Amino acid sequence: MKIICVMGARPNFMKVAALYRAFSKHPGFSVKLLHTGQHHDDAMYGVFLTQLGLPHPDFALGIHGGSHTEQTARIMLAFEKIVKTERPDAVLVVGDVNSSLACALVAAKEGVLLFHVEAGLRSGDRTMPEEINRLLIDRISDELFVSEAGAMANLLDEHIAPERMHFVGNVMIDTLAACRENALNRNVFEQLGLVNKGYVLMTMHRPANVDTPEALAAVVELIGAVGKMRKVVFPLHPRTKASLVRNGMFEEFEKASGLVLLPPQGYFEFINLMAHSAMVITDSGGIQEETTFLGIPCVTLRNNTERPATIGEGTNYLAGDLAVDKTIALVERILSGNVKKHALPVLWDGRASARIVEIIERKYLVKI
Repeated sequence: MKIICVMGARPNFMKVAALYRAFSKHPGFSVKLLHTGQHHDDAMYGVFLTQLGLPHPDFALGIHGGSHTEQTARIMLAFEKIVKTERPDAVLVVGDVNSSLACALVAAKEGVLLFHVEAGLRSGDRTMPEEINRLLIDRISDELFVSEAGAMANLLDEHIAPERMHFVGNVMIDTLAACRENALNRNVFEQLGLVNKGYVLMTMHRPANVDTPEALAAVVELIGAVGKMRKVVFPLHPRTKASLVRNGMFEEFEKASGLVLLPPQGYFEFINLMAHSAMVITDSGGIQEETTFLGIPCVTLRNNTERPATIGEGTNYLAGDLAVDKTIALVERILSGNVKKHALPVLWDGRASARIVEIIERKYLVKI
C-alpha cells in the first residue's frame, strides 16, 4: 500500500516520525514523505529531521509565507501534480495546519483514501484558522485517528460515522517516549548556567498573543513579573521575532528583567529544557501535551484549548489570552508547590502509531 505522509509545520515532524517508524516495520507499506515547506529554515525543520531520524522528504514543495488562502492554494496546486503522477493509495495528514488541509482537499478531490491523525480536537473558536482546518479535514477523511476521549465525543456530535473513528492515543507522545532518554541526557540547561527546576520555560507565537503592540507589551510585562520569581527561558519563534522587530519592540523585549533569550531549539534541546523547568508558560497546543506526559505544570495563554485532556487529566492550566494578572497568580501558586493532581490520559502509552498501522493494515491492505 503506497501512502504519502504530509508534513508542514514543526509539530508535524514529531507526529510523522512515529508513524514512519511504525509503517517501516510492515513490509506491506511503501511510505513517501512530503514536506510542503510551511516551516522551512533549519531551526524549524532541518534539525528536526536529523534528530528524529527521518530521511530527507521524497517531495519538497518549498511553499511558505503568504496569507492562509494563498498558502493553502499554492500547496494544493503543487500537491495535485504529485498525486496525479504518483497515484498513491492513500494520503495521511496530521494535525491542523494549512498544509494538512490543502493536501487533504486534494486527496479527497482526486478520490484517494484520506487518513487524519489527531482527529476530533476542537477549541470551539472559529476565529482560529486551525479550528476551521480541523473541521474540514475531519469531514472529508475516510479514517479518523483520535488522541483523546473528548475528541471521540466531538466527532459523534458532528454525526461522523462511528466506523470511521478510532481511539488510538497520541502519536506525538510516541515520539516523546522514544526520544525522552536521549533528550534528558543533554545538558542544555546546565550549559546556560541554569539549575534544575530553577527557571520557567516560556514560548509564545499565536497571532492573538504576538501580532499587535498591545499583545507584545503584555508579553513583556508578564516576563518582567515572572522574572522576579525565576529566570525566564524564552526560545524565540521566528513569527514572534518578526512581530517584535516590525513593531519596534525587539530591544525592549531583549532587556526584559530575568529573561534568557534563545533562538529556536532542536527537539532534544527543547525537551531537555522543558523537563528540567519548574513550569512552562505557552500558547502552543503540542506543548500542553508534552508537559502533561512529562509531569511539568503548564499555563496556557489562551481562552480555550482543543486539548481538554491536558486540563482535566494533565498538568495544564488555562489562563486566557493576554491574561497577565491571572497568569502571574497561577505562576506564584505553582512555584509555591500548590499544584493539582494529574494523571496520564488514556492510551498515551507510546503505542498510538502501532495501533494506527494495525487498523490500516486490517481494513485496507488485503484489498489493495
